[in-house]
Amino acid sequence: MKLIALTIATMICVTVSVEAADVLNPVEIKEWNVDFGGRSRDPFAESANSVWFVGQGGNYLARLDPTTGDMTRISLDDEPGPHNLIVGTDGIVWYSGNLSGYIGRFDPNSGKLEKIVMPNDAADDPHTLVFDKSGKHIWFTVQWGNFIGRLTIASRKVELVSVPTDDARPYGIIVAPNGIPWVALLGTDKLASVDPRTLKVTEHNINPGARPRRVDATPDGRIYYTDYRRGYLGRLDPATNKLDEWQLPAGSDAKPYGMAIDRRGRVWLVETGPLPNSFVGFDPAQNAIISVTPIPSGAGSVRHMHYHAETGAIWFGTDKDTIGRAIVGN
Repeated sequence: MKLIALTIATMICVTVSVEAADVLNPVEIKEWNVDFGGRSRDPFAESANSVWFVGQGGNYLARLDPTTGDMTRISLDDEPGPHNLIVGTDGIVWYSGNLSGYIGRFDPNSGKLEKIVMPNDAADDPHTLVFDKSGKHIWFTVQWGNFIGRLTIASRKVELVSVPTDDARPYGIIVAPNGIPWVALLGTDKLASVDPRTLKVTEHNINPGARPRRVDATPDGRIYYTDYRRGYLGRLDPATNKLDEWQLPAGSDAKPYGMAIDRRGRVWLVETGPLPNSFVGFDPAQNAIISVTPIPSGAGSVRHMHYHAETGAIWFGTDKDTIGRAIVGN
């Protein structure tokens, strides 16, 4: 493992030419170039001045200090194709070894790297990780292996449960306020929930033809998802099974992908169909789109987003090898 410190203070300030109708109550977006490239993605802010991300193609972990632009790269010599990471309150970085069938644990203080190998060879592509509310477990998806998993941090025990529908492609995952994990099943028109006591998976039908890619929950427990195929934002109320959806500004070409929900319960997502990609806000109190902002770099695609409540910022990576920050408020 190699530790390489690079200082990159160049912030993208690109003026994008768009029609006036394409912009609505724009938010402030800043981006930092990642000069070592490699599909920089899935940033996670542990504080105002420390943001971790992975290089999926470049096989690295990296840290950005937004106040200085400094970036530190940690090379992963086993080339695991890291797909996603999360950071605990103790500063430990956990990442998915998507090409190598393990979840990695990196201690920035000691530089020690640990690998937790999947107990089933079929679960060879850990995808997206999320902490539970206690911080004692990590829930994760295994897209092509068709599993949902739970890692107990203290014991390193990994439990895997199969999704009932074949080739469901479990993708985005969150833990709702009541502690129930919810998963977007990209290969189907369904969402899934998992009972953390029994590990029983329940599938929930959404609109026929939908392809949910990412999922999140508002404080009232309603589940939102991006319908990548049809260009909709969808909402499921688990208490009533009521389903609502709203077509996005770019219509059927929207291809909504990354999403995050802020402290006020507003939903933010990125339309990856338009170029430049559009950063879109939706307010459930109004059931309406409240903001549309073109991403300065164009983005290419924004695959995952993370909301940092203390600074009111949503962090994202782009296929243009930038790390972006949108100020949406707290």
